[in-house]
Amino acid sequence: MNEYTRGNFKAGFKTLLSTKLRSFWTMLGIIIGVASVITVIGIGSGIKQQVSHQIQHLGRDVIVIRPGELHGSTGLDALSGLNVSGALSSKDVNVVKNVDGVSSVAPISISVAKITRDKIPYNNNLLIGTNGDLPGLLNQSIAYGSFFTYEDEGSKAAVLGDKVAKRIFDEELPLGRTFYYNGQEFIVRGILNEMNTTPLTEQADFNDAIFIQDQVAQELSKNTAPIYQILARPEDPKQYKAVAEKIQNSLYKSHGYQNNFKVITGGKDYDSNGTVLSLLTQMIAGVASISLLVGGVGIMNVMYVSVAERLHEIGIRRAIGATNKQIVSQFVTEASIISLVGGVLGVILAFFINILLRIFSDLKPVMSIELIVLAIFISIIIGIIFGSFPAIKAARKNPIDALRS
Repeated sequence: MNEYTRGNFKAGFKTLLSTKLRSFWTMLGIIIGVASVITVIGIGSGIKQQVSHQIQHLGRDVIVIRPGELHGSTGLDALSGLNVSGALSSKDVNVVKNVDGVSSVAPISISVAKITRDKIPYNNNLLIGTNGDLPGLLNQSIAYGSFFTYEDEGSKAAVLGDKVAKRIFDEELPLGRTFYYNGQEFIVRGILNEMNTTPLTEQADFNDAIFIQDQVAQELSKNTAPIYQILARPEDPKQYKAVAEKIQNSLYKSHGYQNNFKVITGGKDYDSNGTVLSLLTQMIAGVASISLLVGGVGIMNVMYVSVAERLHEIGIRRAIGATNKQIVSQFVTEASIISLVGGVLGVILAFFINILLRIFSDLKPVMSIELIVLAIFISIIIGIIFGSFPAIKAARKNPIDALRS
């Protein structure tokens, strides 16, 4: 950096500090624009990362069968965060089991249950009905004890999520302890390690759930516990698409040729969702970028005012030999400094927004170094572009007219 350029930067920072309030309002558009773009893209990247983590947790070869409509609820299933139209049944589980090429199948039924432990009632417990294939399909490990198997079919064995073990039994290792559900005594056989993802919805916390045999759950609920999901894994992972198509055809026939269910293959469906999410993120980021353009217009207007206020200075510099290029460089440097400071403040604002979103919501935005550098670079480019117009106007001023002002 030569002496002249260094002098321009010093003069630019001096001007910024001498007009703090005006400079702040000038760079406000840049601050909002940079913070908005980083936050929006960060949220989109965070959601894609969470979805990708779920795919890795379940495995891309896991086939998911769901009812025709599965969505949020404020009624009976407020605890699980789910509502359903046209629930699946035990018959559907058997149909999937009998499909050629399927190695393991696990139903997931959910009910909200009242249980009793030492004559103390505990209401609104998430009760999951499933079978011994579930841990393998979810890649879920057992912290203590063991999960029930097909050999335990019909037994009153229960496995607890790590949260419910502490909440109801007030201890981390309640193996062998008992509780009552619908007048039946259940024995705690195992405790699961913490689940990082939930195969249904973020609202249904499987860490705070009680797992029992699906057959027992249906019997005790008189077949009123709906099966929200069936997980299946093919014998050959390379054939999961072909097996998924067989499951689709078998269930279609079993349901009287009605498409009141969905068969989801991890790779294709989640990848397409990721594409849609990327497009949506880009669209929203594009809208947020308008704030950057507004900030650029603000810089241009203030620089025009600065040129008008400093005509005498411009005249003196021209009179002692400053070239048009040097005058342009001076004012473009000042505009770039305003944009640079605005971009840095925008990054700081986005950082605090990121923290607040993580604390007060389930969103986990991702702020990458590449995104931060790109946002600051774009803000500087905007400062250079919009600062060039008033700089060129300043350079074209007649020295005599400028000295007279």
